[in-house]
Amino acid sequence: MSHAPAPPIVSADYAASAARAEELPPSIAVEIAFAGRSNVGKSTLLNALMHRRGLARTSSTPGCTRTVNFFSVRTKDGAALTLVDLPGYGYARRAKEEKESWADVAEMYLLERQALRLVVLLVDARRGLEADDRDLLEMVETSERRDRPTPKTLVVATKLDRVSASARKPTLARIVEPGRHIVGTAESDPKSIDELWRRVRALADLPSPT
Repeated sequence: MSHAPAPPIVSADYAASAARAEELPPSIAVEIAFAGRSNVGKSTLLNALMHRRGLARTSSTPGCTRTVNFFSVRTKDGAALTLVDLPGYGYARRAKEEKESWADVAEMYLLERQALRLVVLLVDARRGLEADDRDLLEMVETSERRDRPTPKTLVVATKLDRVSASARKPTLARIVEPGRHIVGTAESDPKSIDELWRRVRALADLPSPT
């Protein structure tokens, strides 16, 4: 496994939010979407990837992200991309109508967005893939459009630092499935963030770091 440092982030900025499909902004770069259950740590991971504190909103309350949020990122070696934070799912305390509206805009984004090249699905390392996660992967991997390639998928096991060192490899082995890409991350381990960047760039067909 490569542990080469990720290229420094030149800029990372909030670009737009959309609560409804008609509010989705025009694409300005290759897009990588981050999805997962409400308490899996999407915003925390996005901030780590962008080397910014608080750019993606974090909260101790599950279900905080209620819109599709776009962040424009450029790296020192010239890569330009948009990271997209999708509303979390699986949190039961929100009103049914509100949750359905989030699902509608997220589903339309995943199925129809032309610039989408990669969907990064976050799962809690201790829980692994659950039914909602598998449904999302199947939806993305079986989507077909003539005007875009089918987005690739990458599973990221978060909160690996909450698993004992001796149990980490077996934990990841239980999650991984034939033909599926997986990366384990820990907030306290910068090397895991560098490895995630490497995988994201490769799967999204971005230029390799020089």
